[in-house]
Amino acid sequence: MGALHIGHLSLIDRARMENTCVVLSIFVNPLQFGANEDLEKYPRTLESDLQICQTEGVDVVFAPNALEMGVTNRSITQVIPPIEMTSGLCGRSRSGHFQGVATIVTKLLNIVQPNRAYFGNKDGQQLAIIRRLVQDLNLPVEIIGCPTVREASGLAYSSRNQYLSERDRQTAAHIYRSLQQAQELFNQFRDLNHTPAEIITTVTKYLAQQPEINLEYIELVEAKTLKPCIEITAQAELMLAIAARIGNTRLIDNILLSHNITPRKPIIAIDGPAGAGKSTVTKQVANKLGLLSLDTGAMYRSITLAAMREGVDLSDQEKVQAIATRSKIQLIPRVNAEKPMQVLLNGEDVTAEIRSPDVTANVSLIAAQPAVRDILVKQQQQIGQGGGVVMEGRDIGTHVFPDAEIKIFLTASASERAKRRQADLTAQGQFAPDLDVLEHDIRERDRKDSTRDHAPLIQAKDATLVDTDGLTIEEVVAAIVDLYEAKVQNP
Repeated sequence: MGALHIGHLSLIDRARMENTCVVLSIFVNPLQFGANEDLEKYPRTLESDLQICQTEGVDVVFAPNALEMGVTNRSITQVIPPIEMTSGLCGRSRSGHFQGVATIVTKLLNIVQPNRAYFGNKDGQQLAIIRRLVQDLNLPVEIIGCPTVREASGLAYSSRNQYLSERDRQTAAHIYRSLQQAQELFNQFRDLNHTPAEIITTVTKYLAQQPEINLEYIELVEAKTLKPCIEITAQAELMLAIAARIGNTRLIDNILLSHNITPRKPIIAIDGPAGAGKSTVTKQVANKLGLLSLDTGAMYRSITLAAMREGVDLSDQEKVQAIATRSKIQLIPRVNAEKPMQVLLNGEDVTAEIRSPDVTANVSLIAAQPAVRDILVKQQQQIGQGGGVVMEGRDIGTHVFPDAEIKIFLTASASERAKRRQADLTAQGQFAPDLDVLEHDIRERDRKDSTRDHAPLIQAKDATLVDTDGLTIEEVVAAIVDLYEAKVQNP
């Protein structure tokens, strides 16, 4: 409904990753507001929303008014979801709300006719109802639920957060903390000899310590059907949902509970200066452990190549940002792990071209630009959010995945890296400068990478330093594999 925030941007990012065309609809739906609700004061920021959409690479913004949507009054054909899905949770106090949601979502899906539609998990009741109406009405669209995006405090991003004072925001963070308390208790229920009431009680007792939070409901329901949970079973997929008011602001949140949820696989973050062997090591580690490898450097090289092809001034950050926004980068692993990962830029294979001396000489300038890094970091985080990846770069352990389970800082002396670079160029049939020239270039790139203002090259405090001077690739790979296996076996 507009007033776009980071939570909405995560949906756009996911859609851009998985589709060639992204349409975003903005419509403050009058059908889903009750008589005493905040339709008139609901934030409307279309101009700034359009600017955000342009920056984020949205292809089409569909922002109709009520007349164009045919909902100037309620005397229209409406979609009525199953009463058992709309009568509980938020539906108990918002009569007709989900009927209004279902009607407008159905109209939007019929108008746009997307292959996929993306919704946040924060409104779990709405997501379950939309999935049901798509199933029941045989609508040819895949509904994709995306993780709730939260502030550092745990407060879920919402357009209504702008109504909260700074003190209110601190208080509101306790809503998610109460859900975390319940999740910890649920995870102990391996013997299944506990009741839903115990989970509800845990949240209630925690929030009783926050008198500024006025609870509307706390309910444990089946995530797909929204039926109240009567018994916790091994197969249960549950949603613990909460609604509360702080002052006049109504907030909702939820957390999914299931013994069947597979824990995230560990992430291996390999950082280090140019020429330290990160790319080769990353591919071999991923191959040995059966994980996905991601060469983040190839992404920055691709943007560098795209900017050079367009002949723009590489220091013109606005123009480079525009290029990065509209560039589609695909990284495709090879069957033979020894070969470089295939890199497609807007469908064109640029695997070899991004390794040219000209691109290498300019990539640091592009990688230092905050807007470019923000665009690519979001893509990297999206790829790695499920874990099971080995990522290499300059700031993976410090900026992209600061919560990575295994962090490595791979380095080598400048002279050793110059020898490796010369050998690589010779093997590729390219001109190889003298070692003195290569060593000077490497030191200069180290200086640029480590002194840039945004996400500089530094060793994460909890990273393991691996100096590869005198070590074979096999020895370095073996050391990292040992660290991974130790972490998996002794989490």
